[in-house]
Amino acid sequence: MRQIILDTETTGLDPNQGHRIIEFAGLEMVGRKLTGKHLHLYIHPERDIDPDAQRVHGISLEFLAGKPVYRQVAQEIADFLRGAELIIHNAPFDVGFLNAEFAKLGLEPIDKLCASVIDTLREARDMFPGKRNSLDALCDRFEIDRSNRTLHGALVDCELLSEVYLWMTRGQESLAMDIDVELPGDAGGAIQFERKPLTVLAASEAEQAEHQAYLDALDKAVKGQCLWRSLEQPAQAEG
Repeated sequence: MRQIILDTETTGLDPNQGHRIIEFAGLEMVGRKLTGKHLHLYIHPERDIDPDAQRVHGISLEFLAGKPVYRQVAQEIADFLRGAELIIHNAPFDVGFLNAEFAKLGLEPIDKLCASVIDTLREARDMFPGKRNSLDALCDRFEIDRSNRTLHGALVDCELLSEVYLWMTRGQESLAMDIDVELPGDAGGAIQFERKPLTVLAASEAEQAEHQAYLDALDKAVKGQCLWRSLEQPAQAEG
């Protein structure tokens, strides 16, 4: 399954109030490994940026001067995402903005364009109820280093999120058959595994005597025959 770790930065909190995407970042992951393929774009929003939003992401309208507007990059983004499973922290936020931008241009929404969406924030809340589950908090919980990143901007968050996602789903690795097996030419595609016999350890005479003494004590306590004795008798009769 091709997966895209995705993050956006915006002019504000609500696309229904006319806010726009100003930065898009996506990292491709296949087989739980980053492929090195990514898409990173700064986008001129054709409107002002809320001061509160700018304090969060640090992107100014002056910095975006000369950058493409969304209609110039929308198809590139859609092509990059097509058919992939998206991994997003707080997915409703980013998906809401992407859908709003695509709708303006008559392009398919995310649920038609992509295979599925994984919201790591929702999954983290299920795994760690009552705890802080921001991306920074999860990095601290999983001891993921945030001090030395080779990528910048929203790509940093994508790279961090990829590591968080792998930690959150690392139990899947024990179920995956990531083993290269060389088959003989006449194997016909069938893989044969040799099952070794189970080792059965019989109780020693001392252990058996201790067990009988324990059952005698149970018989005395219940003033009759304990349940274990009645279960043993049919087995002994069959033997």
